[in-house]
Amino acid sequence: MYQLSNSIIILDGLGPKTQQKLNAIGIFNLEHLLFQLPIRYQDKTKLAKLNQVQVGDEVLIQLTIKYTEQVSTHQKQLLCYLSDSNHQNLLLRFFYFDQYQKQNFIRGDIIQCFGEIKMGQNSLEIHHPEYRLISKGQANLLEKTLSPIYPLTANIRQAQMKKWINTALEVFQKSDLSDNFKNLTNNAMPTLKQALNTLHNPKVDDNIEQISNFKHLSQQRLIIEELCAQRLSLLKLKSKRKSKTSNIFKIKNRLIQKALNTLKFQLTQAQQRCINDINSDLSSKHPMLRLLQGDVGSGKTIIAVFACLQAIENGFQTIIIAPTEILAAQHLQGFSNYLTPLGIEIAFLTDSQSTIQKFKQLEKINSNTARIIIGTHVLLQTHIVFDKLGLVIINEQNKFGVHQRLSLVEKSHNTPHQLVITTTPIPRSLTISVYADLDYSIIDELPPGRRPTNIIILGNDKKNKVIEKIKQVCNTGNKVYWICTLIEESEVLRTKSTTNTHNYLKKKLEGLSVVLIDGRMQKHKKSNVIAQFLKGKIDVLVTTTEIDAGINIINTSLIVIENSERLGLTQLHQLRSRVGRSLDSSICILMYQAPLSYNALVRLDILRKTNDGFKIALKDLELRGPSEILGTQQIGITNMKIANIVRDRYLLKQVQSYSKQFLKLDKNKQKILITRWITDDNNPYDNI
Repeated sequence: MYQLSNSIIILDGLGPKTQQKLNAIGIFNLEHLLFQLPIRYQDKTKLAKLNQVQVGDEVLIQLTIKYTEQVSTHQKQLLCYLSDSNHQNLLLRFFYFDQYQKQNFIRGDIIQCFGEIKMGQNSLEIHHPEYRLISKGQANLLEKTLSPIYPLTANIRQAQMKKWINTALEVFQKSDLSDNFKNLTNNAMPTLKQALNTLHNPKVDDNIEQISNFKHLSQQRLIIEELCAQRLSLLKLKSKRKSKTSNIFKIKNRLIQKALNTLKFQLTQAQQRCINDINSDLSSKHPMLRLLQGDVGSGKTIIAVFACLQAIENGFQTIIIAPTEILAAQHLQGFSNYLTPLGIEIAFLTDSQSTIQKFKQLEKINSNTARIIIGTHVLLQTHIVFDKLGLVIINEQNKFGVHQRLSLVEKSHNTPHQLVITTTPIPRSLTISVYADLDYSIIDELPPGRRPTNIIILGNDKKNKVIEKIKQVCNTGNKVYWICTLIEESEVLRTKSTTNTHNYLKKKLEGLSVVLIDGRMQKHKKSNVIAQFLKGKIDVLVTTTEIDAGINIINTSLIVIENSERLGLTQLHQLRSRVGRSLDSSICILMYQAPLSYNALVRLDILRKTNDGFKIALKDLELRGPSEILGTQQIGITNMKIANIVRDRYLLKQVQSYSKQFLKLDKNKQKILITRWITDDNNPYDNI
């Protein structure tokens, strides 16, 4: 008799190669299959009417075959023309087919097909639908309830996954799993067994609309449990950190005052509040792990500088790590502006440096001559040893995972303090859940005097107008970004696309310096181009969307973004922020390829209406989901089995309440909950 703890290798039709693929997505035993929950459902319980469907709808429809034909364009296609009783037409388009299929499509026969409605040249279409031919006199073949669709890995079909999950469900009916969550909730909540059975095999009388919208009580029960497991694991990480000791910094103001005397601006109240939060952490015997959030241009760098100065005053080194070399080089310049006048040595370490350059920088690090070390992921390498590491600053937190942060902690005898910074604002209500293992500070105001960037939205066919605007801007001594939004999948085609744009602009902007950062350009060459742009020797910089958040070039007052409809709100907002860093007015031109989809229209309209990064981030999370915004490295948040941190945010108060109750249970029950929902490498329990 099978047990839920049995390896998946016992299942029919599942060999070692498939086992490896399932292991890679956290499925090792039959219990894990139970929690491979549907990501959505298909409704094949009713037939749609052709005159009522809309483009994008996923429908089951039953029509009459008119005729078929085989055509050849770039590849062979089989076209099957259908019509309803009102003589409205629908085209089925097959790119992969055989002659047997073609012979089966007979004029006058009834066909039932399921798929997504698309707009064709002359009629609505469905590409590669599921279909079955209906015999004359045969009753409508409709499903009795919703059909679950599971997340899959390479070369595994829905039918296979469904078969294996049904086997696990059969075993589940004869056994049981601990249901500590049910014991903490009211009687209205279904049991774990009831919830899993409902979601894998919805009944005829289950509310289809609720299930489709993830509002069914069985879904809510599992969503809350999964979010509790996630929160509990992060809280335990935080508790573990609080139990460790770190170096206690005495808060001193000698270097701080010198730095303040060089500033040409006043700190905002929000900046001062964040500095106070950090100083309070640094003076504690427990290691700081604080998230600093702020919109683009809110002044995060100076706050990080002040934290560095406290480390230096107490005799410690600071690491500042950035996700890319361009951004690391920008940090080098930004921190040098504040620290070099104070006589503070900075080391700079990246992958692209020569062996001799790296050796010189490592000497400065090992001897403690360099008090500040700025670099990229290379600083994570185990052979790099720091003399007296007291503070770690990580920029762009969403691009580093928990395990990478832990590897930095291990580079010090005592646990160093950590400050993690993000330029992707996250609404306060979500921060509590997404970063439950961190304390956090928010810069919720911008420095006075900054003028909002004007948004101009133009079709790609209006390039001549854009060229004239570039000439006007460059004639005033200001500089321009031209952002190529790459749509080709091939690296060769991407390079060709940016090269074509570069050549076009050089031809149209004769007399101006137009330089390209190419996708295949070596890292040090990219850094050299940015350095030339910083010095004002380049008028127009043609680049891709890789131009980093945090790049700060004061005299750039115009940014042009091609195919802007293909980018998310947060990315567009961050690109827009590359200009408007001086007191001069600035412009962001969003170019688009018509026709625009509804979502693209919504995105561009939001950018035109607001400069508030927090509002923009929330809307982007709603439109695109958390994995796109928070980054795939944010442990557990972006690969949840059923929960969606944005969609389900209305449940977060309940999650916080239940999490407190779980913390009162014994450790074994807590571990069961966490390992049930967070499997394999994403399970932080080993670090607890």
